[in-house]
Amino acid sequence: MTISEDLQGRGLRATPFREELLSLLRAEGLPLSHQEIQGRFREKVDRVTLYRNLELLRTHGLVHQVQGLDGAWRFCAPDVSGPGCPGNHVHLLCVVCGRMECLVDQPLPRVAVHEGFEVEGKQLVVYGCCSGCREKKTSQGEDGTC
Repeated sequence: MTISEDLQGRGLRATPFREELLSLLRAEGLPLSHQEIQGRFREKVDRVTLYRNLELLRTHGLVHQVQGLDGAWRFCAPDVSGPGCPGNHVHLLCVVCGRMECLVDQPLPRVAVHEGFEVEGKQLVVYGCCSGCREKKTSQGEDGTC
Protein backbone atom coordinates (compact mmCIF):
# COMPACT_ATOMS: atom_id res chain seq x y z
CA MET A 1 0.00 0.00 0.00
CA THR A 2 1.35 3.43 -0.90
CA ILE A 3 1.54 6.38 1.46
CA SER A 4 -1.14 8.11 -0.57
CA GLU A 5 -3.42 5.08 -0.17
CA ASP A 6 -2.67 4.95 3.58
CA LEU A 7 -3.73 8.59 3.97
CA GLN A 8 -6.85 8.20 1.85
CA GLY A 9 -7.72 4.96 3.64
CA ARG A 10 -7.89 6.96 6.89
CA GLY A 11 -10.09 9.62 5.32
CA LEU A 12 -7.31 12.17 4.82
CA ARG A 13 -6.35 14.10 1.72
CA ALA A 14 -3.02 12.96 0.36
CA THR A 15 -1.31 16.34 0.17
CA PRO A 16 2.35 16.51 -0.91
CA PHE A 17 3.32 17.74 2.58
CA ARG A 18 1.56 14.86 4.36
CA GLU A 19 3.03 12.34 1.96
CA GLU A 20 6.55 13.70 2.49
CA LEU A 21 6.08 13.85 6.28
CA LEU A 22 4.80 10.28 6.52
CA SER A 23 7.49 9.06 4.13
CA LEU A 24 10.20 10.77 6.18
CA LEU A 25 8.96 9.27 9.45
CA ARG A 26 8.69 5.78 7.97
CA ALA A 27 12.17 6.01 6.45
CA GLU A 28 13.72 6.97 9.81
CA GLY A 29 12.09 4.08 11.67
CA LEU A 30 12.65 5.73 15.06
CA PRO A 31 10.92 8.50 17.00
CA LEU A 32 11.90 12.06 16.02
CA SER A 33 11.21 15.38 17.74
CA HIS A 34 9.59 18.33 15.94
CA GLN A 35 13.01 19.93 15.58
CA GLU A 36 14.56 16.76 14.15
CA ILE A 37 11.70 16.41 11.67
CA GLN A 38 12.01 20.06 10.57
CA GLY A 39 15.73 19.57 9.99
CA ARG A 40 15.16 16.59 7.68
CA PHE A 41 12.83 18.34 5.24
CA ARG A 42 14.40 19.47 1.96
CA GLU A 43 12.77 22.89 2.24
CA LYS A 44 11.92 25.13 5.18
CA VAL A 45 8.80 23.91 6.97
CA ASP A 46 6.33 26.10 8.83
CA ARG A 47 6.33 24.99 12.46
CA VAL A 48 2.56 25.33 12.89
CA THR A 49 1.90 23.34 9.72
CA LEU A 50 4.17 20.60 11.02
CA TYR A 51 2.46 20.52 14.46
CA ARG A 52 -1.02 20.42 12.93
CA ASN A 53 -0.17 17.66 10.47
CA LEU A 54 1.58 15.52 13.08
CA GLU A 55 -1.47 15.82 15.32
CA LEU A 56 -3.78 14.98 12.42
CA LEU A 57 -1.73 11.91 11.50
CA ARG A 58 -1.65 10.88 15.17
CA THR A 59 -5.41 11.17 15.66
CA HIS A 60 -5.95 9.08 12.52
CA GLY A 61 -3.60 6.34 13.73
CA LEU A 62 -0.82 6.83 11.19
CA VAL A 63 1.69 8.23 13.70
CA HIS A 64 2.28 7.57 17.37
CA GLN A 65 4.09 9.76 19.87
CA VAL A 66 6.26 9.21 22.93
CA GLN A 67 7.52 11.84 25.35
CA GLY A 68 11.12 11.98 26.46
CA LEU A 69 12.54 13.14 29.78
CA ASP A 70 13.20 16.53 28.23
CA GLY A 71 9.45 16.96 27.72
CA ALA A 72 9.79 16.84 23.94
CA TRP A 73 7.30 14.72 22.07
CA ARG A 74 8.81 12.43 19.47
CA PHE A 75 6.83 10.99 16.59
CA CYS A 76 7.15 7.77 14.66
CA ALA A 77 5.17 6.27 11.81
CA PRO A 78 4.87 2.51 11.70
CA ASP A 79 5.16 0.88 8.31
CA VAL A 80 3.23 -2.35 8.62
CA SER A 81 5.10 -3.80 5.65
CA GLY A 82 8.56 -3.42 7.15
CA PRO A 83 10.68 -2.59 10.17
CA GLY A 84 9.99 0.55 12.11
CA CYS A 85 8.28 1.76 15.21
CA PRO A 86 4.82 0.17 15.50
CA GLY A 87 4.14 1.65 18.95
CA ASN A 88 3.11 -0.23 22.09
CA HIS A 89 6.68 -1.04 23.10
CA VAL A 90 9.52 0.26 25.25
CA HIS A 91 11.72 3.14 24.04
CA LEU A 92 15.37 3.89 24.93
CA LEU A 93 16.46 7.51 25.34
CA CYS A 94 20.07 8.67 25.52
CA VAL A 95 20.24 11.57 27.98
CA VAL A 96 23.44 12.84 26.32
CA CYS A 97 22.59 13.01 22.58
CA GLY A 98 18.80 12.78 22.84
CA ARG A 99 18.48 9.88 20.39
CA MET A 100 15.47 7.67 21.02
CA GLU A 101 15.33 4.06 19.85
CA CYS A 102 12.62 1.43 19.83
CA LEU A 103 12.74 -1.91 21.57
CA VAL A 104 10.04 -3.42 19.37
CA ASP A 105 10.54 -6.91 20.80
CA GLN A 106 9.59 -5.68 24.30
CA PRO A 107 5.90 -4.83 24.51
CA LEU A 108 4.56 -2.50 27.15
CA PRO A 109 3.14 -4.25 30.22
CA ARG A 110 -0.59 -4.70 30.50
CA VAL A 111 -2.09 -2.44 33.15
CA ALA A 112 -5.38 -3.32 34.84
CA VAL A 113 -7.32 -0.08 35.28
CA HIS A 114 -10.51 0.70 37.15
CA GLU A 115 -13.80 -0.17 35.48
CA GLY A 116 -15.02 2.73 33.38
CA PHE A 117 -11.54 4.19 32.90
CA GLU A 118 -10.65 4.52 29.23
CA VAL A 119 -6.93 4.31 28.48
CA GLU A 120 -5.81 6.69 25.73
CA GLY A 121 -2.17 5.73 25.72
CA LYS A 122 0.78 4.44 27.66
CA GLN A 123 4.53 4.67 27.35
CA LEU A 124 7.70 3.42 28.97
CA VAL A 125 10.98 5.24 28.35
CA VAL A 126 14.20 3.70 29.63
CA TYR A 127 16.92 6.33 29.79
CA GLY A 128 20.67 6.32 30.12
CA CYS A 129 23.74 6.71 27.93
CA CYS A 130 23.96 5.10 24.49
CA SER A 131 27.01 3.17 23.35
CA GLY A 132 27.95 5.92 20.87
CA CYS A 133 28.12 8.57 23.60
CA ARG A 134 30.03 6.23 25.93
CA GLU A 135 32.56 5.46 23.17
CA LYS A 136 32.96 9.17 22.42
CA LYS A 137 33.77 9.87 26.09
CA THR A 138 36.27 7.01 26.13
CA SER A 139 37.97 8.29 22.98
CA GLN A 140 38.26 11.73 24.62
CA GLY A 141 40.23 10.16 27.46
CA GLU A 142 37.36 10.05 29.94
CA ASP A 143 36.19 6.94 31.76
CA GLY A 144 33.25 6.36 29.40
CA THR A 145 30.50 6.93 31.93
CA CYS A 146 27.85 9.52 31.25
